[in-house]
Amino acid sequence: MLIKQLSIFLENKRGRFTEVAKLLGEENINMTAFTVSENSDFGILRLIVSDTQKAIKVLRDKKYAVTEADVICLHCPNKPGALGYAMDIITRSGIFIEYMYAFSEGDSANVIIRPDSLEKCTEVLTSNKLELLAASDLYKL
Repeated sequence: MLIKQLSIFLENKRGRFTEVAKLLGEENINMTAFTVSENSDFGILRLIVSDTQKAIKVLRDKKYAVTEADVICLHCPNKPGALGYAMDIITRSGIFIEYMYAFSEGDSANVIIRPDSLEKCTEVLTSNKLELLAASDLYKL
């Protein structure tokens, strides 16, 4: 149930995200989810795309620094307390979350999680009957 995520290092200047979005769009690569974090010098664009390997090639051909990482996608109800319940399970299991981001639509939410132990986090969540999405499920949303 692991999903490939890209991290792209961008100069912290106007138009850099626009360039990436246009480049991927021109190559018919859909951005399913993304988040941007930044400091004074650079930003990190983390994203999940419809064609990871093609996106890596396209971006590297244009000299972007791109890395690939595995993440987990928790699918849960979009209601108060649902995320707290899942996070309590993760915390009690001794799992550290490096970062996470989420998106929701209607009655459901999807939380992208990068834990320190992918295997343990996957096991803990599924054994507690929480739903994890595969990449193919995520791209259908």
